[in-house]
Amino acid sequence: MPHPASDSEGNGMTSFPVHELLRDARNTELLRHLQADPRASVADLARAIGVSAPTVRERIARLEEAGVIKGYRVELDATALGWPLTAFVRIRPVPGQLKKIAELAGAMPQVAECHRVTGDDCFILKVHLASIASLDQILDRFLPFGQTTTSLVQSTPVAARPPPLA
Repeated sequence: MPHPASDSEGNGMTSFPVHELLRDARNTELLRHLQADPRASVADLARAIGVSAPTVRERIARLEEAGVIKGYRVELDATALGWPLTAFVRIRPVPGQLKKIAELAGAMPQVAECHRVTGDDCFILKVHLASIASLDQILDRFLPFGQTTTSLVQSTPVAARPPPLA
């Protein structure tokens, strides 16, 4: 089992280096089981990886402390919630408007993701839409701050997934 180490800020709090945690095959197996069923009980996880329930709780706590596990989420179906269309909007800001674009994106519930990226287009947004007509309303809010380019999602052959485990 990895040994605690001082954190990078030197405040005496213990932390567990990610590389050490992921070198442990049982931790990797635990993560795979959590990915497959985030609602699995500690007892079920313990049986699956062959350790005690307290050991599973301790391993999960260490993985959370190290930032490997960053919370538990419910995946909602946008179509079922009345948002049948998804678009990706690239935004090329006019000078001095980066902050305003990020703030506006954060304030709009239709914006599911906002990424600052390299290249001419500084932002890529993932936007959920009720209809094509609603796209104009979204884009119009960004136009004072930059030029937009939009792509509608036709299908999703590979849905969002977590990064690969070693």
